[in-house]
Amino acid sequence: MRLISFAAALACAMQTATPAQAQPACGGNFRSFVEDLKQEAISRGHASSTVNRFFAPVQRDPAVIQADRRQGVFRKSFTEFARHLISPNRLNTGRAKADQYAPVFDRIEREYGVSRGVLLAFWAFETDFGGFQGNFNTLNALVTLSHDCRRPQLFRPQVFAALELYERGNFSPANTTGAWAGEIGMVQMLPEDILTNGIDGDGDGKVSLKTSAVDALMSGANMLRDLGWRAGEPWLQEVIVPADLDWSRTGLRTTMTASDWERRGVRPRHGSITGHLPANIILPEGHRGPAFIAYPNFRVFFEWNQSFTYVLTAAYFANRLEGAPVFDAGNPAPGLSGPQMKQLQRKLQARGYDVGKIDGILGAGTRAAVQDMQQRLGLPADAWPTQGLLGRL
Repeated sequence: MRLISFAAALACAMQTATPAQAQPACGGNFRSFVEDLKQEAISRGHASSTVNRFFAPVQRDPAVIQADRRQGVFRKSFTEFARHLISPNRLNTGRAKADQYAPVFDRIEREYGVSRGVLLAFWAFETDFGGFQGNFNTLNALVTLSHDCRRPQLFRPQVFAALELYERGNFSPANTTGAWAGEIGMVQMLPEDILTNGIDGDGDGKVSLKTSAVDALMSGANMLRDLGWRAGEPWLQEVIVPADLDWSRTGLRTTMTASDWERRGVRPRHGSITGHLPANIILPEGHRGPAFIAYPNFRVFFEWNQSFTYVLTAAYFANRLEGAPVFDAGNPAPGLSGPQMKQLQRKLQARGYDVGKIDGILGAGTRAAVQDMQQRLGLPADAWPTQGLLGRL
């Protein structure tokens, strides 16, 4: 089951407070809104006959709005989430796909520098290796989300990108389907990304992300490179951390070279640390839980999804697919329930911290506030909120 696409989650997480006058037109009568889209398309140089054919079947889809409103960020701890998502079946299928498409992955690693485990992880989490690509009409989804006034600036450009794909013969207004947020294909790419990064990997003259695994994998690799992937470098590695580490320096805010971390007692659980690279120590469940060292490529995962737990799980799954052992879960302090997390967020907010929406989710803002407050209170500043911290507040 596809939980939530990387691009859809990114679209929701990256929304910004744009001044009202900068927002594209949205809302109002749907048919009038579509007419405005058509006029804009014509003003962009598209033939009116083509525009009319493209928009002829479009309908507002209430199910898209429902999906958008009910989406959630994962509240499980990293260990719970990873154990659930990385099933034996996904591991076995991933390894079988690695063998089946070995020449394709060899080519990708030569040309793009993206490791096969990373693409396999995306392929698995996005669509279960192409098995569940979504059945929302893509044009309806994009126009519906453009009409909705929550994030029109993110989706309106995708409508015109889909129009350009249509003119190239790579999009059907009536029949192209995908995720509720408009992503298409096995690795779920938005129309603009397909235009920019789509690759005809199998040489049949078309970029077919829904039916060609080769096209999907090559296009995904091209997109990762475009997002800043550094060829041939690692992304994540499990480590053992010393009991006397300065926990306040852990997390994504403090970067040192991997060699610097080694000098502070950090050791790889398996393999060797890539000493010259900038790195962060990641403690998803505090200093008593699992520990990882994250390299620059780890941050590229956040270009696909802003959920810390999801990103860490995807990066770790990529390691597992390339032979890494199951991580040591350690013995972390129990986390907070959803209501307790909301209570914590309200207390932090009352003390002047910007934790964003009071939603019971341990996001980046809440983690940063927790780490700062832990340091103020003389607690291990590992950004993992516990009942002890809540009690102190």
